[in-house]
Amino acid sequence: MNLDPYAPIFVISVAAELADMHPQTLRQYDRLGIVKPNRAPGRSRRYSQHDVDMLREVQRLSQEGVSLEGIRRIMQLENQVEALRAKVKELGEQLESVTAEMESRHAWPNSRVFAAGLSGGDIVALARGQRPRARSQAVVVWRPQR
Repeated sequence: MNLDPYAPIFVISVAAELADMHPQTLRQYDRLGIVKPNRAPGRSRRYSQHDVDMLREVQRLSQEGVSLEGIRRIMQLENQVEALRAKVKELGEQLESVTAEMESRHAWPNSRVFAAGLSGGDIVALARGQRPRARSQAVVVWRPQR
């Protein structure tokens, strides 16, 4: 059985026990925005396994001497990194899909290849398969939009 780690299933007392913390500590972390659980219809907190893992990480950082504000910022940055990784994955999948579609249509022959100077900004058109002469040039492929 494979459970969703983001499913809000634990009430505060169970999450506190799993994280080896007092429930009041979890309430404080929620107020400070360090670990924000989901809310059930009656406004009671529901923690996921991911939330419990985050609480354990908060506890580890706190024991290492990181302030609560520092922990809040670290968690905020970790959430941003997680969101960016998901976006990169999504965009990579979209790119693969578009590339496969373009290759199936044989649309790549309409693309143009250029070498652009990294410092001077000079741009030189290249024939297919030709490499730029200078190492200070980057290859840019331009594909016209339809």
